[in-house]
Amino acid sequence: MQHDESPPSGPPDDRFYRALVDNVHPPAWRNPKSTDKYNLVVIGAGPAGLVAARAAAALGAKVALIERSLIGGDCLNVGCVPSKAIIRTARLYADMRDAENFGGQAPGHIAIDFATVMERMRRVQTRISRADSARRLSAIGVDVYFGDAHFAGLRAIAVDGKTLHFKKALIATGARPMILEIPGLAAAGCLTNENVFDLTACPRRLLVIGGGPLGCELAQAFCRLGAQVIIAQAEPMFLPKEERDAAQILSDALARDGVEIHLNAEVVAVRVEGEDKVVDLVSDGNKISMSVDEILTGIGRAPNVEGLDLGAADVQYDIKTGILVNDFLQTTNERIYAAGDVCLEHKFTHMADATARIVVQNALFLGRRRLSALTVPWCTYTDPEIAHVGLYVREAREKDIPVKTFTILMHDVDRAVCDGEEEGFVKIHVRDGSDRILGATVVARHAGEMISGLSLAISAGIGLRTLARVIHAYPTQAEAIKMAADAYSRTRLTPTLKSLAKRWLTW
Repeated sequence: MQHDESPPSGPPDDRFYRALVDNVHPPAWRNPKSTDKYNLVVIGAGPAGLVAARAAAALGAKVALIERSLIGGDCLNVGCVPSKAIIRTARLYADMRDAENFGGQAPGHIAIDFATVMERMRRVQTRISRADSARRLSAIGVDVYFGDAHFAGLRAIAVDGKTLHFKKALIATGARPMILEIPGLAAAGCLTNENVFDLTACPRRLLVIGGGPLGCELAQAFCRLGAQVIIAQAEPMFLPKEERDAAQILSDALARDGVEIHLNAEVVAVRVEGEDKVVDLVSDGNKISMSVDEILTGIGRAPNVEGLDLGAADVQYDIKTGILVNDFLQTTNERIYAAGDVCLEHKFTHMADATARIVVQNALFLGRRRLSALTVPWCTYTDPEIAHVGLYVREAREKDIPVKTFTILMHDVDRAVCDGEEEGFVKIHVRDGSDRILGATVVARHAGEMISGLSLAISAGIGLRTLARVIHAYPTQAEAIKMAADAYSRTRLTPTLKSLAKRWLTW
């Protein structure tokens, strides 16, 4: 296995990366020369900006889209797409090692070609980038500008020496990884989501700081791809906002894969000794030191608000929380809106998409759609996955809402047993005394797919009584949802109803 001596300075300049750049920031691109006023000017061509620009153009609006770097934003270039591509390959290697449990024969030696894994990742990125390439956006009527944008007044934005005047504007500049203030870390160098996908050789020893979604996903993936992974989480459990039993299942899964786990552990210092990065870790008052080749930080994201000259547009913001918006996603300048990571607590691609759609309706068509009305699911793509939607039990109790929970363990689901994927559960929380679904958590290998049905049920006001009547294909792991609904139905069979039914049947 090769040793990477320092964090990469950029992605490999291969044919896939060049094709990607040709889509998301063509080297020969020339910005438009339009001087007309735009119905909508969008700053940032990540998920939120792309959705808004496409939707507005499709409805006949004159739209400008400004991007300073690469179209697709974090999701395509340094987030969802590359991470899920390598997670899929890592899962393949894990399955090969587990072949005997499925009646197969594991190869004697499983060689991992890390460079090819990352090459496939870039190939996937390139394919997905075609849908939102600069040329395709231009073809559907979006004026695409590349360059640094800043406000030049209450109704104007400057970019590349041009001033674009607008009726409405959308700020969708996203967020970036927070840099931890650990003594010695900056000098030693570290990986973040912005450069970890540029690696061409797998680190022999990798320390992951942070037990949130990014940290857990990549710790497991790199471990499965051959790295010796250590994960340090300052809190007593991974994914601190999730249900405790879900986090425990994840902790067990990481340990089973070979990840060395340090909970209640804080990295206090980093130094370089020869080719090693030596990390000082404090846990329960005890200090230990460990040598690693690379350090990956996955703690928090900061909104991209700098350099926009927001004061010139009378837009209020906070360095930590981002742009201030109301429930309609308006900023303090009623003509300017914000969407996605730059203004939201939940920094998910699907939230960027949903809020961009709210902005198009509210900004261009006098809509009154509210952010607070959204039902938002999310998923951590470890193995097993952990997905959630709606309220947690603790949140319901804080609001004095009585809760009853129906739980189905995946080892009681026939398809999960057949698949050898018995770890996990489906939990559905309802308001006690009714079938109204308040929230749900799914821990399963394909939890991200399964949570969508429950998200639909909450959004549409479909209760467990109705879900119990839905016919699910057999055998599927999603049948666990119907099993939970059936469990609710059985609670409605009170002694009185049972007595009446018995009398009827014996009449």
